Amino acid sequence: MAYVRACGLSELEEDTPKRVELDGTPVSVVRTEGEVFAINDICSHANVSLSEGEVEDCQIECWLHGSAFDLRTGKPSGPPATRPVPVYPVKIEGDDVLVSLTQES
Repeated sequence: MAYVRACGLSELEEDTPKRVELDGTPVSVVRTEGEVFAINDICSHANVSLSEGEVEDCQIECWLHGSAFDLRTGKPSGPPATRPVPVYPVKIEGDDVLVSLTQES
């Protein structure tokens, strides 16, 4: 599995998504509940950036219609979204947050 540097761990504020582009793929990197997650940044319902939404209870909420996606699985918690968004493996090396674009789900 190939990992690429997404950002520095020190650049991530708790519960504040950071949008990055990795090999042309928009990714939202989130530090919450003592972990770092990477999820595709495009809502499966409305095609808008998830990184503009809020993070709570290990979910990221789409600001447009309120669908929330689990940061661990990408599954929506309820309508209007019905399809999950991809999540990606993350590993931390020193201050580097590394993400593999190989999907976990």
